[in-house]
Amino acid sequence: MSRLWQTGEGEGLDPAVEKFLSSIEVDARLVFEDIECSQAHAIMLGEQGIIPAQDASALVDELAKIRKELETGSLQVDPSAEDVHSFLEDELTRRLGDIGKTIHAGRSRNDQVAAAFKLHVRGACRRTRGLVQKAIAACLDVAEENIETLMPGYTHLQRAQPVTLAHHLLAWCAGLERDAGRLADAAARADESPLGAGALAGSGLSVDRERTAGLIGFARVSTNTMDAVADRDAAIEYAAASATLMVHLSRACEDIVLWASSEYGFAKLSPRASTGSSIMPQKRNPDPAELIRGKAGRIFGNLQALLVMEKGTPYAYNRDLQEDKALFFEIEETVNGALGTFCVLVKSLEPDVARMRAALDEGYLEATDVAEFLVKRGVPFRTAYQASKLLVARCIEEKKSLRDITQADCTVHEAFGRAGVGAAELVQYLEPQACVARRMQTGGPAPLRVREQIERLRTWLASAG
Repeated sequence: MSRLWQTGEGEGLDPAVEKFLSSIEVDARLVFEDIECSQAHAIMLGEQGIIPAQDASALVDELAKIRKELETGSLQVDPSAEDVHSFLEDELTRRLGDIGKTIHAGRSRNDQVAAAFKLHVRGACRRTRGLVQKAIAACLDVAEENIETLMPGYTHLQRAQPVTLAHHLLAWCAGLERDAGRLADAAARADESPLGAGALAGSGLSVDRERTAGLIGFARVSTNTMDAVADRDAAIEYAAASATLMVHLSRACEDIVLWASSEYGFAKLSPRASTGSSIMPQKRNPDPAELIRGKAGRIFGNLQALLVMEKGTPYAYNRDLQEDKALFFEIEETVNGALGTFCVLVKSLEPDVARMRAALDEGYLEATDVAEFLVKRGVPFRTAYQASKLLVARCIEEKKSLRDITQADCTVHEAFGRAGVGAAELVQYLEPQACVARRMQTGGPAPLRVREQIERLRTWLASAG
């Protein structure tokens, strides 16, 4: 297959160099975006009188036929082509003769690939955002069923305070909601057309960049032709958003792995989202959660590679930028696969409500509430903290819980006496359900607040589309 930049029959590239330079195996994935951009370019060429109107129509129609043939499989992208752009131009020339050769007037492969890739990146942002929304919806479904399912909340992997499973799941949703926002922002910034920027300085022909942008569906054109062909910010923004998203998925999966462990026993995973052991028939392993956690590193690495690739390239286009697509497509495939798997994983959770509730009986998770009870009686918090700590120490020594205290235990610190604390009243105050219900601040675990959070997210999902 000919090369667009070859003009004679002189010595060609060494086969090893030619293979090394070829990008067809990767950028063949942009064939439909390139067809869309090429059709817009052909229409504009005809409208501007750069080529005859009938030639423009022939190009548009033939590109539509090529697209249909590619979709049905009757035509394959030629693996011997230098890149997908060369393949399409060669195919047009083979079918239309000299008319096919007119398609490249007023453009360069530099703006051609930038336009097709940016179109793909914008779509990727929107597609991944949609999958994030599905992941949030999956979490909300489980949360709605567990608004009053009590469990320990942890800091430093130590049992800390009573919360609910719904509140914990909504913590995952909070991070995912931010991820959706980042992807929406990235899509908005990617919504500009590089087409018509040429190699770096535009064209001396009467190219109408606004017209091609409108035909493709871009919101605007890029503001500088040199930047247009050098810019890969959209790919980097998607990669960065994906990296942060994978942090959130990985952390949620770490929770799931812990919950499914024998030591925690807070939940089981149905066979839809767990695997067996090749040698130990009693085991079910949370492999999907572990692999999402593992794949996060690949996303981080590809983001770093994209940044390093671009940081040393002078303006405008350099062949280094060919590497962006392989890195990007791997990120896109990995993060979308992780999101789809995460949805199944969440839906496959089988909480052990009794085990979660029983875990609240160890670890003195009500200690903060003891201090707050005293604060309500006028005791300064630091004093109340010391009194609570001494009460916990007494319970540890006597091997009993805070909800088993007697009036004699309240003599460990004078604050209890000064505040007129009765043991029976304090025990009632320390019931885990009551501890959770009191936490009524916005975003707190109280069932009323949790229902508000779920309702707000449901409304947001419905309006986000």
